[in-house]
Amino acid sequence: MLKELDMTVVNETMANLEKNNMKPYFCSTSAEAVELVKGLLKEGETVATGGSVTLRETGVEELLRSGAYNFIDRAKATTAEETEEVFLGAFRADTYLMSTNALTRFGVLYNVDGNSNRVAALLYGPKSVIILCGYNKIVDSLDEAVLRMKTTAAPLNTKRLATGSYCEHAGECMSLSKENPELCDGCSGAGRICCNFVVSAQQRKKDRIKVIIIGEQLGF
Repeated sequence: MLKELDMTVVNETMANLEKNNMKPYFCSTSAEAVELVKGLLKEGETVATGGSVTLRETGVEELLRSGAYNFIDRAKATTAEETEEVFLGAFRADTYLMSTNALTRFGVLYNVDGNSNRVAALLYGPKSVIILCGYNKIVDSLDEAVLRMKTTAAPLNTKRLATGSYCEHAGECMSLSKENPELCDGCSGAGRICCNFVVSAQQRKKDRIKVIIIGEQLGF
């Protein structure tokens, strides 16, 4: 996993994203990334987001709540029915914004979800998807992406969401205690957040997915 910013790795990753028909960008700081997102959005368009610490840390959520856009704000949903409407409304959005659990040097996105509204919108629906990714999420391989999910992203997100799952308390997925764990191995608790596993490689719709790599450590 990329512990320090290495522009050689970043440039290689961006070149491979482009080969996979995803539009790559690099911003040195979160402030630059917010300005880039502002340039990619049109005033008044409908936007939605997946649950993301990165969007909050960068200031992108604040931008979306500025009043310049028709923001389908998941934070305003107070009932299960309202949450469902937010999730479904995201499919009709002009632009969907999210982060990624991992990004390989080969230009592949790796994402794991519980409710799976986030990965569903990534795959289909919104006309444009903008992904913000701190350099700390760049990994060498898909195997490393899986390990990152099981040791970093899942445990930290379960703590954030207080799901009560095994990895929230143990700090890593229970599958890692097995000699040969399966990719989708995990606890069977109600609080499990790793329910659907999505690998995004070459895309049919060129540049629908835009990946902004940021020269900061962001998110989980």
